[in-house]
Order: sequence, then C-alpha cells, then structure tokens
Amino acid sequence: MAWNEPSGNGNKDPWGHRKNEQGPPDLDEIFKKWQEKLKGLFGGKPSGNGSDDNVSMGVIGALLVVLLLVWGSFGFYTIQPAEQGIETYFGSYTRTTQQGLNWHIPYPIEAVQKINVEQMRAVTHKALMLTQDENMVEIELVVQYNIKSDGAKDYLFKVRDPDSTLHQATESALREVIGNGKMDEVLTGQRDRVASDTKKSLQNILDRYETGLQVASVNMQNAQPPEAVQDAFADVIKAREDEERIKNKAQAYANEIRQRAGGYAEKLRQEAQGYKAQVIARAEGETQRFISILNEYNKAPEITRKRIYLESMETVMSSTSKVLMDTKHGNNIMYLPLDRLMGNSNINAPQVSQPVANNNPPPPAAPTEERPRDGRSRDQDDSRSRGTR
Repeated sequence: MAWNEPSGNGNKDPWGHRKNEQGPPDLDEIFKKWQEKLKGLFGGKPSGNGSDDNVSMGVIGALLVVLLLVWGSFGFYTIQPAEQGIETYFGSYTRTTQQGLNWHIPYPIEAVQKINVEQMRAVTHKALMLTQDENMVEIELVVQYNIKSDGAKDYLFKVRDPDSTLHQATESALREVIGNGKMDEVLTGQRDRVASDTKKSLQNILDRYETGLQVASVNMQNAQPPEAVQDAFADVIKAREDEERIKNKAQAYANEIRQRAGGYAEKLRQEAQGYKAQVIARAEGETQRFISILNEYNKAPEITRKRIYLESMETVMSSTSKVLMDTKHGNNIMYLPLDRLMGNSNINAPQVSQPVANNNPPPPAAPTEERPRDGRSRDQDDSRSRGTR
C-alpha cells in the first residue's frame, strides 16, 4: 500500500505523523524572522507588528557610543620607570613609549608589550673545552645581562629567542678565548683576562645579531682539569705554590738586606758630611786665628814672635816626660817631686844621675832652653809675657 493512500487509521506520512499533528520547524520561516528583526534593529521596517521588534534609534545610538567609550578605555596603560612600551599595529612595530600614562587603539587593532630594560638576568654555562696546548679544561661561568635602554625593539623583533641566542653566543665566545690560551693561564693567574676577553667577544656577537642585550659582567665560577687528572694537577699546583712561596721569601730577604745596606750607606754619607763640615769649620777657625796673629805681628813683631815661640814650646814640653835641670846654679843634692811634675801619671820617672864636682868636666851637653839676654830665666820671661798678653 502506498504511503499517501487512505486507510482505516487515517492518512499518515512516511514518518508516521498525522495531518492534523504539528510537523518539524520550517528553517525558511526562522531565517525570515531573523531578517525582519535585523531590519528593525538597523532602522528598517519590519513586516511584523510585534513591539519587541521596534527599537528606538536614539537608544541604539547611545548604546553604540557607550560601547565605543568602554572599548576605547581599554587603550590606556601605564609604563613603570624601569619599563618601555612597544606598540604594534596589527603586529607591526609603530613606536616605543616611555614611563607614564599612555594610550593606544585597543585590541585587536593595536597592542602593547611592556619590557623591563633594567632587570638584571643571569645565565650559567658549563662546558669542557680544549686549550691551545691541547689540554682539556672544565669551565663554569655566569653571565649577567639586561636589555639596552634603546634595545627593546631589537629584543622583540630582530631575534626570535634572544636569551637562547645569548646562551649559544656565550659558548662560542668562551671557546674562542679558551682555544687561544694555555691551560696554566686559564687555571691560575689569567682568570680575569679570560673573563674580560669573553665579555668583549660576547658583546660583539650580540651587537652583530642586533639582540638588544647588554652584557653587564662575566664571572668565572670554576676552572679545573678533568676529573681523571685532578690528582696529578693538584700536585703540580702545590709545587707551583711552593715555588712562589720560596720566591717571595727570598725577595723579602733581599729587600731586608737592601734596606739595611741602604741605611748603613746613608749613615756613612751623613758621617762624611759631618766630618766635612767639621774640617771646614776648623780650617776657617785656624784661618781666622792666623789672620788675627798676623795683625798682631804687624803691630809688634818682636813680642809676637817671642810669644808664639813660648806658646809653642809650652805645648811641646807639656806632653814630654823629660826633665831639664840647670846644674850650674843647682845643688849636689836635689829633690824632684816627679809625681807632681808628671801629674801623678804612670809614666816611669826618668833616671837622674848625680851631678859631679865642679872641677870635673861637665856632662854631655843636653838640650837647654835659650836664656834671654838680660839674664832672667825662662819662667820669669814666660810669666811676664803672659801677664802682658
């Protein structure tokens, strides 16, 4: 039996619905209703007469303005003192903004990225490297860096991953520096030079790649030979330290001897200068004395000559142990107080022979002092000359 033929139970369609029952919704009618509503929303005349489809033009306009203001308020943003703002227009760079309150067209037309250019970052690198003398060295260093004040744009757009680029550039620069040095230099006294050269080479690589990064410092944390040869190398380092210690000790001893010799030489120089000044002063004094005697001699030659003679003989005879006696005017028995004459000195007293009779020939002539012509003794003349001096 065909599906549209009548039957005792009434007409039925293939889905088993009766004619008087409600079928599935008509999609065409649904689309038409939505079209009518949209026409009424944008000022068209809807075909229906419902009050829900009639929206006032003033309300729609105000709603649009409010939505536009709310959307525009999302464009305000604040840049902190340590930050820079990078604005993009549909993903393309437009400008860099500084600290303070700024505004841009809100998303999705424009976007802003805040970059902290003063934040200090650090990366640690550890690797086993080959030196110039074909030795292996295990190096560990720390690189501290930040973004340049004018490098925020390059940091975001010139390199895909600047931090990873810095890590790879660090290894490249370090291998170049270690490869140009010897093992002893790297492990002992050249660590500062290795760090400085690595920093310089790393900064050149980063500038060439335009990463916008600035290397603040490169610090070597550890530098040692491979584990297999550490014991032997420790012995070498100990021997080198002993060598340096002995050298320093010898240098200290040499400095001490040098200072002592310098002090002694300075002492001799000062003594020589003092002796020189003493001789000069004595010579000048003798010169002044001679000049004064010469002046007196010019005034009274005879008296001055006799005075000079007496003073000279007094000086000479005061330091001799010989005693002169006049046997002509003396007695056979003569008392000589030698202890008083010699000033109680320990000099042995001279042996005095007994005088012989007057009829005997006189003893050998002994040095006698010259008597003055008037018959006075020398002591009397000496006392007189001293009184008139």
